[in-house]
Amino acid sequence: MRSIRWLAVVPFLALIVGPFFVNRATPLIFGLPFLLAWIVAWILITSLIMAVIYAADPANRESEP
Repeated sequence: MRSIRWLAVVPFLALIVGPFFVNRATPLIFGLPFLLAWIVAWILITSLIMAVIYAADPANRESEP
């Protein structure tokens, strides 16, 4: 379980370090500048990653009384 929690670092790095590399106004994606589309995409991807971490956590598989 410990190794899958490192997956949570990926969105952090994508949102903190990524904008230094993707800071462009073009191309437009769904009418949004590329940087804004990058941030919105990573917010959605972060939700998926957190769901995977939650599902893989053995503490969440125990039945509640």
